[in-house]
Amino acid sequence: MTATIAAKPTQKAGVAAAHVQAVPHGERLKAVAVGLARLSNTPSTGRTHRHASFRPTHVGRRTLPCDLAPLRHGVASPFCGATSNPRSAVPTLDWIGKNAVIRHHKEVPFRLLEPDEKLSCGGAETGNLIVQGDNLHALKALLPRYAGKVKCIYIDPPYNTGNEGWVYNDNVNSPEINRWFGSVVGKEAEDLSRHDKWLCMMYPRMVLLKQFLAEDGAIFVSIDDNEVASLRLLMDEIFGKQNFVATIVWKSRAKPSNTGTAKVAPQNDAEYVLCFQRKSTPPFKLIHSGKDRSYPHVDHDGKYRLQTILKSNRGENKRETMQFPLDGYTPPPTKRWQAGEDVVLDLYSRNRITFQTGEPMLKYYEHEESDETSPFWCSVKSELSGTAEQGKNVVNAILGIEHGFDTVKPLGILQYILSRTSDKDSIILDSFAGSGTTGHAVLKQNAEDGGNRKFILVEMEEKIAQDITAERVRRVAGGYTNAKGEAVEGLGSGFQFCRLSEEPLFNEFGDIRDDVTFAQLADFVWFAETGTGYMEKGIASPLSGNARSSSSAKGMQSPSPYSPLLGTHGGVAVYLLFNGILGDRRPAGGNILTPEILASLPEHDGLRVIYAAAVKGIGPSALARANIIFKQTPYAIEV
Repeated sequence: MTATIAAKPTQKAGVAAAHVQAVPHGERLKAVAVGLARLSNTPSTGRTHRHASFRPTHVGRRTLPCDLAPLRHGVASPFCGATSNPRSAVPTLDWIGKNAVIRHHKEVPFRLLEPDEKLSCGGAETGNLIVQGDNLHALKALLPRYAGKVKCIYIDPPYNTGNEGWVYNDNVNSPEINRWFGSVVGKEAEDLSRHDKWLCMMYPRMVLLKQFLAEDGAIFVSIDDNEVASLRLLMDEIFGKQNFVATIVWKSRAKPSNTGTAKVAPQNDAEYVLCFQRKSTPPFKLIHSGKDRSYPHVDHDGKYRLQTILKSNRGENKRETMQFPLDGYTPPPTKRWQAGEDVVLDLYSRNRITFQTGEPMLKYYEHEESDETSPFWCSVKSELSGTAEQGKNVVNAILGIEHGFDTVKPLGILQYILSRTSDKDSIILDSFAGSGTTGHAVLKQNAEDGGNRKFILVEMEEKIAQDITAERVRRVAGGYTNAKGEAVEGLGSGFQFCRLSEEPLFNEFGDIRDDVTFAQLADFVWFAETGTGYMEKGIASPLSGNARSSSSAKGMQSPSPYSPLLGTHGGVAVYLLFNGILGDRRPAGGNILTPEILASLPEHDGLRVIYAAAVKGIGPSALARANIIFKQTPYAIEV
């Protein structure tokens, strides 16, 4: 039996309860989103507007929206269904328009990425992408290749300050967003406060971003006091409260405000970065502190440093049994040994304890110690993070002073995060790219540690994407002359600049567009079947230009550089017959599964899932005997 989630009305009006319902094996798994019910004290007469409100929701009648992606693999989300303690309460955040956006990420159509070689730098072989377009649509377009592949996500969304005076509109009131509210949220959007709008904008984007993270990946979201509380609750709900890691605080400015009442008000120089991880496994790394330890002493075993082996013997640290004598020395009543008698005697016998300072000291030999590491502090010192003013100065030096950004994230805070959370070959995603600091930081970090990290940047505004985001990264990669007229050497690499296709993958009739290539459709088929990104599977991509030979197809003379066998996942082989992949573009000669076509396919010892336009000459029982599941395109491509 497999499980699916369904909504069931309860005795309380307006409350939807999630329950697990059994369905027969083999039936398509469908998930019904559970709407977030409102518990309102509104009287029967009159109307109360309730903007973003905090309340507990009982798990026994769980109304949290479900992360439905795991259901593809038969695994229920931790947010769905009752728990072992139905009396406990889970705090959630409610706001006007929430019900309309809980499932909106499912309704966003898939689009294709269309490279613009004129705006690209270095091309597809760099592995870096800058995508111009609404980030909700861009994320949906990127999912089929990058789902589950991204090690670190950093985003710097609008802080929702209400300030309309700068180029990247920070009050969530752009024409694109307003059109979106009208079509998605509907008439209820008329009642939205700017906080409701911000939450409506963020929710579906966060749901999509979660799907990009690798199991050991982490997401970092910059924010300030305007929405930090709402953001924490939103991320608790989407990523799971148990996956909260830390709130990083950094000093965003060094100069105080000295005008009007600002000079006597508290000087807010702090910004926050909320961190959540995909799973409970810590993804963080130790890095060298940049400082060398001093080993001022030497004996026949080598150079060493000294550190006390005593600790406090007060309060909860008090241990009477750890005040034993050693070579005539007994710790005073306020002190005790750090270890038990057997351990201390062993260390002393091996020349690891000395009384050369008058007190017992433990020897740390240079050849036995690893490099000194620096803690991953949640409170980041300004010399590590940099300030927004320094970030702006960097952009000024690269692009001049007319770029229009009043505040810019400094490279320091991005590199501080990247150095702790990414491997040298990790993928880094930023879907609110703005001035391109993330791309710059990735290239700089690679240059410093010899890494080969790749970035994916998404910027909505066309002018910003071309003239600021892409231009900054282009100059940083290739070199530039700064504002002082000095030549600055490039960091290397480049990027491919892409736009989103105007038309989605499927036309208004639900059919695949005529101009879609096999390689493009393969990404979506693989993602629909496995829930993972299709990169590194060897198949050609319209972005990468690489191709895989289909010579493994028996008895076929095919000019196609592709194989109908996309790959295996969990022991299941996935095939796609589309666009004349087998060298014959007649309907019955490549896109339809026939006995002849079946015999020509690459073999697999196990279950085979075959996507094709139709199946002819092979009945259901014959497919079952051959251990084949047939899925019809385009109707089976549901993600």
